[in-house]
Order: sequence, then C-alpha cells, then structure tokens
Amino acid sequence: MESTTLTVNIPGNDLMPDLVGERDVLLRRVEGAFPGSAIHVRGNQITIDGAHAATVGTVFDEMVALLQQGLTIDERTLDRTIDMVRADERPSEVLTTEIFRTSRGKPVRPRSAGQKRYVEAVADGIITFGIGPAGTGKSWLAVAMAIRSLQAGQVDRIVLTRPLVEAGERVGFLPGDLMAKVDPYLRPLYDALFDMVDTETAERLVDRGQVEVAPLAFMRGRTLNNSFIILDEAQNTTPEQMKMFLTRVGFGSRVVVTGDISQVDVPGGRSGLLDLERMLTGIDGLSFVHLGARDVVRHRIVQDIVEAYEHEAGLREADDRGDGVGAGAEPGDDVSDGSSH
Repeated sequence: MESTTLTVNIPGNDLMPDLVGERDVLLRRVEGAFPGSAIHVRGNQITIDGAHAATVGTVFDEMVALLQQGLTIDERTLDRTIDMVRADERPSEVLTTEIFRTSRGKPVRPRSAGQKRYVEAVADGIITFGIGPAGTGKSWLAVAMAIRSLQAGQVDRIVLTRPLVEAGERVGFLPGDLMAKVDPYLRPLYDALFDMVDTETAERLVDRGQVEVAPLAFMRGRTLNNSFIILDEAQNTTPEQMKMFLTRVGFGSRVVVTGDISQVDVPGGRSGLLDLERMLTGIDGLSFVHLGARDVVRHRIVQDIVEAYEHEAGLREADDRGDGVGAGAEPGDDVSDGSSH
C-alpha cells in the first residue's frame, strides 16, 4: 500500500487531552494498532503518515464523535473502536445507543455492532433467538430489554427460565428441596437482574410476581400473556421442550431465547436449537441473531479463546465436507488421500 499523509482537525483544544490520553497512551495505542503509521499532534491538528492513514483518520473521527456524545474513552473502548472501524462499522452509532439506566444511574449500552443488531431485533420482534458463545452479552442484554419493557408498561411481568441440565449435572443428585436445587441454575439470571435494579426493587418485583424465575418444566400447560419471557441456555432443551416453550407465547408477549450450540449438555446431544433456524426462518416477527468472538465483552483472553474454538470448528467442518485443510493438518500440508498421484 502506498504511504499517504492525512490531517485531522479536532474541533477545539478541549477534546485533545481525552483524545490522546494521559502521557499520549491512547495515541500510542492507535499507532501500535496500525504498524508503519506515524501520528503527530500540533495544536488541534493530528497528522497521520503511512499506508493506513485513511483508516487511522476515521478512528480519530469516531473518537471525537464519542467524546462529543459524553462517552469516556479508555483503552478497552479504543480497542473496540479500532475493531469496528476496521470492519467498516460506526462506533459512534453503536456505543452511544442507550437501552436504559440502571438504578445506580449507569447506562446500559451494546458494546458491539452485533449486540446492537440483537437489541434492535428484540425491540422490533416477537420472538428473538440470540445465538453465540459465552461472554457475548446474550442473557444480560435480554434482561436489560425486559426491565426496560416492564418499566415502560409494555408488559406486566418478566419470566426468566432455563432448562435444568448443565455441565453434566442432574437436579436429582443435588441436595435440598426443589427451589434449592433450581437456584444454582437460575443464578446467572438473578445476577443480571440485580445488575439492573437495586436489591430492594428486585426483591419487590419478585414478591409481587412481576418477575418470575422458574425452571422450564413449569412452563408446560401455561399461556403467557403480556409477558417478557427469556429462555436462557436453550441449547440444553430437547426438541420437544423447545416446541412446548415456543407455543406458550400469548398475546402482548415478547420472547428472547438465548443459547450456545457449542455447549450442548442435553442427554444424547438432541438440542432443541439444532436445525431450528432452518425450520422457522421466514416466520413474521421471529428472527435469529448470531453473535461471535467480536461481540465478546469479557476479558480480551476470552475473546481470543472463543476465536480459537471458532477456528477449530471451521477446520472440522471443512474436514467433514472434504473441501479444506483438516483439523489435524497445517496449512500447506499434503492432505490428499494418495489416490491422485
């Protein structure tokens, strides 16, 4: 690529300290993300030299837009901004989207373009499937959307449910009565709820029946009207359970189904999520949103691990089809079966 020079004019000197970071740490981080680039600051101008000057210029334009909309840019936000710009996405449109504010005044926002698509699908649809690995915010954002709908008077209650199968354990082998057995499995949903509202409000919502947390088996025979229903860890449903659940939806209700098809613990591997998209695609008001490694909002190492697993899965699929380098081979290895010599 040919080296070019680009100058970005920053509107006012007051933004510059937050733009470059303390001791220019953010400036150097941008420079490091684009090898061969040289960035110089003079007054309210940033001059960029190198083959990636146009992309780096867009990164700074987006950073300015984020700062002007009241966001604070730390290293993590900067990394997401760079990642989005490289993917031709607009961080200033994604990271500033506010779902609602928690009881502590903290804004709940999507942290990636995939999460924004997911939130929009939930807002616009009746049944939304959020499919993706751990750490992509599927359950947390679903609870956020549920709380928003309840507070806005769009629904009368929130129903949180999960199948009681996980990591090879069975409820019958856990000590205690039914609720004592159920509680560990539903704890992640409780945790998300308590992230959104204070303890007193959460307990009041549960006591009033406005938030109901129950195992999936309790859904049988019910019709849920005017409810926001979240089925978490749906990869651990059987096809029969999934059909039972989806047919519980009543008038004025909204449903979010979350799951990770790479972590199926249901006996025999008969997951209710498998082949569901092929079967249900085309139904009005129903959508599937797939999240991936770029949507992981946990520690950077979690994103790297997810990417490694996704890469391995892709190699295995290619190996199964016989049209690519196998999972056990390295690029450049001879993977022929010897019959074509």
